[in-house]
Amino acid sequence: MATTTSTSASGTSARVRVQRFGTFLSNMIMPNIPALIAWGLLTALFIDVGWLPNADLATMVGPTIHYLLPILIAGTGGRMVHGDRGAVVGAFAVMGAIAGSDLLVAEFNATLPPDEPPLGQVHMFIGAMILGPLAAYVMKRLDALWDGKVRAGFEMLVNMFSAGIVAFVMALVGFYGVAPVVNEVMDVLGNAVETLVDNNLLPLTSLLIEPAKVFFLNNAINHGVLTPLGLTEAAETGKSVLFLLEANPGPGLGLLMAYSIFGRGVAKATAPGAAIIEFLGGIHEIYFPYVLMKPRLILAMIAGGMTGVAINVALDVGLRAPAAPGSIFAVYAQTARDSYLGVTLSVVASAAVTFAVAAVLLKLDRSDDDGDLAAATAQMEANKGKKSSVSGALAGRGASSGPIHSIAFACDAGMGSSAMGASVLRKKIQDAGHGDVTVVNKAISNLDDSYDLVVTHQDLTDRARQQTPSAVHVSVDNFMASPRYDEIVEMLDDTPDDNPDGATDAAPGASAHGGGLATSDVLSRDSIVLGGSARTRDDAITEAGELLVAAGAVDPSYVEAMHERERSVSTHMGNGLAIPHGTNEAKGAIHRSALSFVRYDDGIDWNGKEASFVVGIAGAGDDHLALLRSLATVFADESQVARLRAAATPDEVLAVLDGVSV
Repeated sequence: MATTTSTSASGTSARVRVQRFGTFLSNMIMPNIPALIAWGLLTALFIDVGWLPNADLATMVGPTIHYLLPILIAGTGGRMVHGDRGAVVGAFAVMGAIAGSDLLVAEFNATLPPDEPPLGQVHMFIGAMILGPLAAYVMKRLDALWDGKVRAGFEMLVNMFSAGIVAFVMALVGFYGVAPVVNEVMDVLGNAVETLVDNNLLPLTSLLIEPAKVFFLNNAINHGVLTPLGLTEAAETGKSVLFLLEANPGPGLGLLMAYSIFGRGVAKATAPGAAIIEFLGGIHEIYFPYVLMKPRLILAMIAGGMTGVAINVALDVGLRAPAAPGSIFAVYAQTARDSYLGVTLSVVASAAVTFAVAAVLLKLDRSDDDGDLAAATAQMEANKGKKSSVSGALAGRGASSGPIHSIAFACDAGMGSSAMGASVLRKKIQDAGHGDVTVVNKAISNLDDSYDLVVTHQDLTDRARQQTPSAVHVSVDNFMASPRYDEIVEMLDDTPDDNPDGATDAAPGASAHGGGLATSDVLSRDSIVLGGSARTRDDAITEAGELLVAAGAVDPSYVEAMHERERSVSTHMGNGLAIPHGTNEAKGAIHRSALSFVRYDDGIDWNGKEASFVVGIAGAGDDHLALLRSLATVFADESQVARLRAAATPDEVLAVLDGVSV
């Protein structure tokens, strides 16, 4: 059993790492899709085989794809890692890779016989996705080294010259290191695709791509391999079939139409609307839960995908640039001039084949189980790692199968994040008139299978599901203002109520409290700092922890446990608030419950989100929970947050918290 669990955990971890890598690549590419569309229009209109050939305007095509697009992508990747400074050094660094690649290609072409066609330029899209984030990361680490150590008046000088030097050095790395590697990789990948095409094997890629889409692993394939190769091919021939391997909306349409006719229950009722969103809106993820409900339907998706690819290859069709999102409108907008008929046939045929196979599989399914679309949607969002923008169309109203009276908000230690999240959710539920629903906060290790619904941070959902397999699980990534809370309230509105008399079982600690919370021993004036000295997340955790140590609430070892907790799951709550606290195993280092409060007027970069308020937490019992409920109420109210930002003394902070009823 232990071996099985370990294997499952490692598989999940590997999947999550691939998802995150693919998402990282996607976040570099997607903001620049408008530039790719503009380049596609230039190509479609003005090259010699375009709709309006114009040799002068066509001169923009080459420089755009060879220089501008890689620079934009590298700049975007750099900004993701280290803001504007990262964007600048990343954008400059990729110029080294571009120049290095061009030199290698020129040297290779010089060795070719006169009658052999020269090798074309290698466009540095992969190089941009490497050098942009890498150069920014180097800049970020160097900035951290001398942060706070530069003499007053010399900050601008150091900032400008350090960024310039890093950009220069990373350009050399790109020229001598990245360019040769990327050229070789592109050559290998190009030869592999050419082999698949020459041997009519390209349709087999659907065996990988279609299952990968359902588990959100496709971004790594699409943006890491297909997009760079497709852009290179499109620059040479004016189109590429690689852009259609994933973007074809036909298979999704065929699946959803099969559900519309042969499905049952909620799935059948929602499928027509989902088909419109998928085919016209291009949001393919809306069909993923329908596959997860009945996994054998992946065979239909593969069959449809292979059919579409086979027709595209046979008719030599392609798109000029990526179609994003994968709407039929976006596909037609990027279709090459000679490919409209072939693209149309591939979409129609792939939809028809998927429909036929899915219809047979649905008809052969003689089980009484209609499939749980809500559970499949939750699984889809767990695969994605965040809320789906279209989940409400699938599992919003009427999705829950029974009454919900007990909700557990769980985190790793059960002393901070879950307490505040539970407070926000509890207030929303009570304001909606569901007084019979209890909301408690728990450590994941203390969960049992008695709860109807469990809310956790997205990184902890899998652990919580093992503790409470029969509960409905909801993942959030913002404890203070998650849109999932409103969905939970809607779920309560729509589920049957087996307590019509409205009997109320108050959640522990859910009663209203008046003043006196902030001025208790849990948060003392000495533990409030209104001008924190930290400049990084880790330093801020240490600063908050040392205030707890100084208050005699914890041993010094508890501070390291706070860092360990942060490495596991972020304690950023949203709305500018972070609440670092120790792990569940570190409770032995707590002498009494206490909080510390530190305000950072310039903000702290907390895993890519800004934290202006850092509240250190040590929870020995439940003494601190009332104050955390006050904090949750305050940070859900912008006017109260503004009062905290304007507070000039610890007493004013205490007054804000003391005046809140929860």
